[in-house]
Amino acid sequence: MNGPFCLVVNPAAGHGRALRVVRAATALLDQSAAAYEVATSESLDHARDLAAQAAQQGQVVVAVGGDGMAGALAAVAAREGARFAIVPAGNGNDLARGLGIPFQPAASVPVLTDGRERKVDLIAVEQASQPETVVAGSVYLGIPSVAGEIANRTRWLRGPAVYPVAGLRAVAGWAPAGFKIEICGQGGQQELHEYSGYAIVVANASYFGAGMKVAPHAQADDGVLDVLTMRHAPRLVFLRVLTKIRNGSHLSLPQIGSARGTEVVITVDRDLPAAADGETLPGAAPLRAGTPLRLRALPGVLRALVPAAA
Repeated sequence: MNGPFCLVVNPAAGHGRALRVVRAATALLDQSAAAYEVATSESLDHARDLAAQAAQQGQVVVAVGGDGMAGALAAVAAREGARFAIVPAGNGNDLARGLGIPFQPAASVPVLTDGRERKVDLIAVEQASQPETVVAGSVYLGIPSVAGEIANRTRWLRGPAVYPVAGLRAVAGWAPAGFKIEICGQGGQQELHEYSGYAIVVANASYFGAGMKVAPHAQADDGVLDVLTMRHAPRLVFLRVLTKIRNGSHLSLPQIGSARGTEVVITVDRDLPAAADGETLPGAAPLRAGTPLRLRALPGVLRALVPAAA
C-alpha cells in the first residue's frame, strides 16, 4: 500500500465540492487503514507551503481540488522529489482526466492506496522580472486565457458548463492579436510562426477547459510540448472549433496549426493574460505586449500515482 498521505484541500474548489469530497475520501482511507492527514489551505501559496512540509516529512502530496491546485502542488512535489496524487474536486479536473484518474472518490481513492507510479513531464515558464513557474497541463494565451478569467469570475453558473459559456463571451468581444511563436524541436531544429489570430496553446496533456481535447496527440511523458495555434477567421469558424474540440477533430480545420518542440517562446503584439492550469500566471495579468514568455519541457520530473491498469 502507498502512503502516508497528506490531503491538501482547497475549500473553495468546485464551489465547496472539495470539502464534501475530502470527507468521502477520508472515510475510504479509514476503511483501508491508510495513514493520512488533512491540511486545509487558505490560498494557493499556503497550499504550496503545506505540500512542501508534507513532502519533507515523506508523505505523498495529494491535491484535493481543481486544476489550479493540482498544477501548483505537482510543481512542489516534483521540486521536493515526493510522490503526487489527485482526488479531483474542481470544475475542470483536466490533469486528473489526462492521467486517467476517476472523478468519484470511491474510484480515485484506490489510486492513492494501490496505484502505480508514473514519471510525468511538467512545463517551466519564464518571463521578464518574474521567478520561474512550473505548471502541469498547458499554457495558453488568447481566447482561452480571456475565457478562463471570465469563468473564474462567474458565479451564476457552476460546473464544467461555465467554460464553453465563458468562451462564447470571450469570442464576442475579441479583436485579433498578432502572435510570434519560436519553437525548438528535439533535434535542435528551429521553427518560426507569425500570425494574426485567436490563440496559442502549449500543451503537456491532451485536455483543458473541462474536457476539451485541445491537443489530442499530447502525452504527459514524452518530453515534448504540443503547440496548437488558431489563426484569424470569422467568428463562426471559432464556434466550429468549440463544437469539434471535444473530441479533438478541430485539428482538421485549416485555421488550426500544430507543431511540437522542447522549448517555445511566445510574444504577442498587445496586452493579453497568459494562463496555465486554469489560473492566470503570476505577473501575466496581462502579459505586456512584446514581452517574451519562455516555456520548456521538464521531462519525467513528477512521480504521479495513476491507476494500476493505466
